[in-house]
Amino acid sequence: MKLATLRTADGTRAVRLDGDLLVDLGYADLGELFAEDDWQDRAAAASGTAYPVEGADFAPVVPNPSKVVCVGHNYTNHIKEMGRGLPDYPTLFPKFTDTLLGAGDDIVKPAETGALDWEVELAVVIGKAVRRADERQAADAIAGFTVMNDISVRDWQFRTIEWTQGKIWEATTPVGPYVVTPDEIGGVRPALQVRTTVDGQVMQQDDTGTLLFDPVFLVQYISTVITLRPGDIIATGTPAGVGNARDPKVFLLPGQTVVTEIAGLGACTNKVVEA
Repeated sequence: MKLATLRTADGTRAVRLDGDLLVDLGYADLGELFAEDDWQDRAAAASGTAYPVEGADFAPVVPNPSKVVCVGHNYTNHIKEMGRGLPDYPTLFPKFTDTLLGAGDDIVKPAETGALDWEVELAVVIGKAVRRADERQAADAIAGFTVMNDISVRDWQFRTIEWTQGKIWEATTPVGPYVVTPDEIGGVRPALQVRTTVDGQVMQQDDTGTLLFDPVFLVQYISTVITLRPGDIIATGTPAGVGNARDPKVFLLPGQTVVTEIAGLGACTNKVVEA
């Protein structure tokens, strides 16, 4: 299934993609749906109001996750371009609800930066509460996958050795448009093509099969630290090709359109605008 959270005149609605229609599932958003133990059956059986896909206004797939955990340095080529050695453990940092955008929303360039960068990422969406998961429990906890553009404010990110301040800028991180269940994309360790373009120019291109720490391992690892709850999001890292690693460096400017896409999942298409 492909599931989404749609903005409507009456508020957000959890929906299922059926052809060129989005079928209302009877919940305000996917976070509310995933809180149900039998959410898969409910989502498959729902037959509510249908909205056209054309012109759909997608909210972040989960508008209010209890947590968003991001992984840095998880593609070999990106680690090398940033001049670092391969890590023994995942590098983790948080994002917050106020950071998230819908898949088609504008990205407002913060007035405080001249170093706004793109990062296409496969994101895991949790569908079952899990703590200290073993491999089977971790796999079962994955509701599906979506696309994230982990927009980074590089000059703020590198002010200190701790990255968070450059990663949590308000309303800068598109996520969506769909959560796609594992059965549609080859399971919980999918090998999918990922790509970023800026005004049509390819900036990043790789395969999620080359992740150092795969989605199941990340659920195991992170759930050792803290309980993962339905609707939580794990961003699995970005491949080589970020603007900060180029010579000369290249960053996003107002008027440009950045597209982050993953085969089988869809794309976030976002215009950069002035503050």
